[in-house]
Amino acid sequence: MTDKKNTLPRVAYFCMEYGLDNRFKAYAGGLGILAGDYMKGAKEYDYPIVGIGIKWKQGYTDQVIGKDGKPYDTYHNYNYDDIMEDTGVSVNVTIRGRNVQCKVWKLDTFDNAPLYLLDTDVPGNEDAWITGQLYGWFGEERIAQEMVLGIGGVRALRSLGIDVDVYHFNEGHALFAGFELIREKMEDGMTFEEAWAASREQIVFTTHTPVIQGNESHPVDRLMYMGANLSMKPSQLRRLAGDPFNMTVGALRLSRKSNAVAKLHGKTANKMWKHIHGRSEIVAITNGIHHGTWVDSAMLEAAEKGKDIWEPHQKNKRALIQFIRERNGVQFDENKLLIGFARRSVPYKRSDLIFSKPEVIAPYLEEGKIQIVFSGRAHPLDDRGKEIASNLVAMSKKYPRAVAFLENYDMEIGAHLTRGADV
Repeated sequence: MTDKKNTLPRVAYFCMEYGLDNRFKAYAGGLGILAGDYMKGAKEYDYPIVGIGIKWKQGYTDQVIGKDGKPYDTYHNYNYDDIMEDTGVSVNVTIRGRNVQCKVWKLDTFDNAPLYLLDTDVPGNEDAWITGQLYGWFGEERIAQEMVLGIGGVRALRSLGIDVDVYHFNEGHALFAGFELIREKMEDGMTFEEAWAASREQIVFTTHTPVIQGNESHPVDRLMYMGANLSMKPSQLRRLAGDPFNMTVGALRLSRKSNAVAKLHGKTANKMWKHIHGRSEIVAITNGIHHGTWVDSAMLEAAEKGKDIWEPHQKNKRALIQFIRERNGVQFDENKLLIGFARRSVPYKRSDLIFSKPEVIAPYLEEGKIQIVFSGRAHPLDDRGKEIASNLVAMSKKYPRAVAFLENYDMEIGAHLTRGADV
């Protein structure tokens, strides 16, 4: 059999978050879960892929529900020395005129393809805070984090001696990796236009957010101040993605091919970005999952052998009901329909949509015909997202036998819901 690694292009996959295991708090939501499953699939099928990410000291946030029914954030420092390998490699990125050292760690503990994580929390760094919290609180902090991911990520690959054919950006956070590719080519004598065109042939991009407002942007002056522009002039940044500089538009124009994450999303994305000239084609590739992580082995075996899957499902449903009782003190009925809904608490994901017409849903809940379990965290600065979570908690108090909200969503909760919910 021909070795895939000798016949397929070598891919470097860039993402701000990775959901690999509940012990590794480096994800916020579905973007990270997709990235984690992608890396596990790469290992399982022996694809020549390496990942680039950030070693977050405090992760996203631990979000608990207070006695008043509102979500509150807490942060903890995590130590991953027992699951990561020190590569001995460090790279430097100039941020706001200061040299920032980025230590490189390797993680392949969770049956995943090699994942290289950059870390600024090293002695002597004035900017050790950069890799503190996933999705920093303010614009400058976010840019600094994305510079570490993108610029630092490419430099880490060079220092590690890893040759790359394709750079895959999972969301626009990784765009500054493209800036580093342009800088390298311009240093070798190319013009900006030549470097842009040559870099474009090396980059593919996955877009996720289906609403314009959810796509990140920054004033060009801020990018210049931070040093994210590298070799590019303000006029060149504006040509690439306008002012404010839209990270998604930049990625669409700096990639040879882009993909949406479902067929319907593909239609939405093409409609949303139809006014962007010179962008890459957006094709639809529906997100998959890593079966070994999310699907019960007994259910998989029954499905593969054509056996009855009802009893394995009911066993998982009972486990979910027990999990809900232990967490919330609520006893659901295994013989009633159980719906699971776990997404980040953000307006466009519409977690509370089902309660928008109470005259329709209330009778089903009051009569115990359906049961719904929710989970999801809001960004610490997203008041509207936290309000949605509070509304769901209020519904769980209004319908205590039919609605539950599991606080501090994580991969353990996700696995229980995926395996045990009827819908």
